[in-house]
Amino acid sequence: MDWCHYRFRSRWDLDAPPAAVFAVLADGADYPRWWPQVREVRQIDERSGAARFRSLVPYDLWVIVSEARQDPADGVLEIGFSGDLEGWARWTVLPHGNGTRAFFEQEVVARKPLLRRLALPGRPVFRANHALMMRSGLRGLRALLATKSARPSGPASPPSGGNAV
Repeated sequence: MDWCHYRFRSRWDLDAPPAAVFAVLADGADYPRWWPQVREVRQIDERSGAARFRSLVPYDLWVIVSEARQDPADGVLEIGFSGDLEGWARWTVLPHGNGTRAFFEQEVVARKPLLRRLALPGRPVFRANHALMMRSGLRGLRALLATKSARPSGPASPPSGGNAV
């Protein structure tokens, strides 16, 4: 068994339409706004960016994130990782009752030297750290979606002094 290999799965039930959930999850640059452990995102080009993550365990993870699939019709968003983590992550966004069920899957290998050295004794802590990060992300996304649904619908106006993009 490779102790540096991790597979994560989460299920998020959300009180928002699938299209709204998909739109938020597809906007990687906005993750730091609603997901506290996503500390920084910098766009590299149209399909990739650099991201920094940090949760309860006091270390930063830096990754290059590359879009692998963005399919609104099937509700699938998939990215590849390289850097401190190598692998992939996928969101599958589906209608569920009056809202949405978002499935998160991730398979990565830790490449950061400290994580590799601590792989065996630290594994339960790293898994718990990831679970905490996912719970926090779910709370942040629920709060953001609630704010968006509370706004009156209608045409958006561009920010003062700016241009609508």
